[in-house]
Amino acid sequence: MTFSILTYDEKTGVYAGAAATGSLCVGGWVLRGDIESGLCASQGTAPSTFWRDDAMRQLYAGAAATDVVASLTAADTGRDHRQLSVLDRSGSTAGFTGAKSVAFADVIATPNLIVAGNMIHSRAVLEAMAERFRNSTGAPASRLLSALRAAESTGSDIRGLQSAALLILNPKAPPIDLRIDQSDTPLDDLAALANKVSQPPYVHWLGEVPVKTDRTRAPVGPVAPAPIT
Repeated sequence: MTFSILTYDEKTGVYAGAAATGSLCVGGWVLRGDIESGLCASQGTAPSTFWRDDAMRQLYAGAAATDVVASLTAADTGRDHRQLSVLDRSGSTAGFTGAKSVAFADVIATPNLIVAGNMIHSRAVLEAMAERFRNSTGAPASRLLSALRAAESTGSDIRGLQSAALLILNPKAPPIDLRIDQSDTPLDDLAALANKVSQPPYVHWLGEVPVKTDRTRAPVGPVAPAPIT
């Protein structure tokens, strides 16, 4: 039903993730993150929003990815219908795929990168997503979008795609949390939205709000009104 990717860049401190699915509202259901803690993706045929939220609480408290996954999956008798990916603040990763997940379903967990999918064409979807991200360069958004496109072209969700999401947490920039909740072309729409937020006037405003490295940042001088379009 869904494929997702979570990443961490040790040099920049950026956590970044993306997901796409053949159903609605993948961003609201699947992706969560915190600039001080890491990322998680909770998905599956009956995804648990409690896994998603509890994973972030545990990560914020300093738990390791493996411990988070073990804790949440052991306590849930419905785990066979769910899938979980976790990337902690150090870039360590861990994942879980329930025994009753709709085939093909699996997780590939490596340092600083984890991909997961269920109801996808084959393992090749996950491999393509991970390989494309590793071999790409540029901004996190473009790399993640490229990874999603690689997954789509290698087999995708077997139903096609209806929604997609992108989450980028940068210590030197405000969070970028973009969601296409329903579309016949969600990856194209997500790419267009990502491009829009990287252009003036929006990107100029992003340079004035607080970030992890400057929690008191504010505009210097008077704030100009937004242009009327």
